[in-house]
Amino acid sequence: MKFISRLCLAVLVSLSCVALAQQQQPTQAEEDRVKAQQQRSVTQPGNNAPMWRDVRSGPSAYTTSTVQGRETDVLIQSWGETWRQIRNGPVTFYGGWLVVLVLAAIAAFYFVFGSVKLHGRPSGRLIRRFSSVDQVVHWTVAISFCVLGLSGLIMLFGKHVVLPLMGYTLFAWLAALSKNLHNFVAPVFMVSVAVFAILFVRHNLPRAYDFVWFRNALGYVTGKKHVPSGKFNAGEKLWFWGGVVVLSIVVSWSGLILLFPNFDQTRAVMQDAWIWHAAAALLYIAMSLGHIYMGTIGVEGAYGNMRNGYTDETWAKEHHSIWYDEVRTGRHGAGGAVPVGAPHMREKA
Repeated sequence: MKFISRLCLAVLVSLSCVALAQQQQPTQAEEDRVKAQQQRSVTQPGNNAPMWRDVRSGPSAYTTSTVQGRETDVLIQSWGETWRQIRNGPVTFYGGWLVVLVLAAIAAFYFVFGSVKLHGRPSGRLIRRFSSVDQVVHWTVAISFCVLGLSGLIMLFGKHVVLPLMGYTLFAWLAALSKNLHNFVAPVFMVSVAVFAILFVRHNLPRAYDFVWFRNALGYVTGKKHVPSGKFNAGEKLWFWGGVVVLSIVVSWSGLILLFPNFDQTRAVMQDAWIWHAAAALLYIAMSLGHIYMGTIGVEGAYGNMRNGYTDETWAKEHHSIWYDEVRTGRHGAGGAVPVGAPHMREKA
């Protein structure tokens, strides 16, 4: 009886050892896959496509964490690799070139045509163009937008452009500063741009004469002719609706998803939000460059309007003649022109 028991035990141990050896021994297919990957690392460095293909084709790995919540049991989320390829591929490549080409086009345009000059001489009589509230809200939006734009560009392109110039230590400080500025200035921009849209929406409603401006837009930006317009011309209205309204909504909504990652959104949702945020932000920056150009050196006297709140009567007649007529006749409610040095103008003169 003892002999039979020992014999059965020996057979079981032998079978177990054979099964374990077979499990540990790689199959021919696995050996071929390993050799192919080793060869690929030499001929195609960085090509891990087969590995990610295996990850995506198999069951999702998971942790045994007791923390409950969405995705708390997911260890491998393969959409992250797709997001990385989109981020480092089309978003970075096309978005970067978009900003560069717009800057180059603006510079070339300025050197060929210069700024749009006044045809007449300044009259010395000033018209109130923007209220103090308009100015404060505009500059809050403008400054916060510039901070967000610069910090975002540093985070997206810094390792390609800034890192080789500054080195790792200084760039690490700059990247951390950019990240914190981006996170804390973003709410300021969201609130101020909403107030801005409310303040200026009535002056940016489409009018029939806007189509006349679009037909003569090239002549206007090259300084060959001045086209009648309301308080804002059709180009400024396009910027208002396309940038200030539509793109601000996209970057703000996607930015809120990224700012508050604990509101039960999945990683896939945040990755999608990042793509929308970056693509819209790069388009927003490219459009803003045209607005900044026209509002500073592109049109003579334009910067002073928002800086001081007043504009010269000649400037108003040439650039916004319909609005000037409304002001002159009292239909706009802003009052007529007053000479420089009038009692209520002394601080502005």
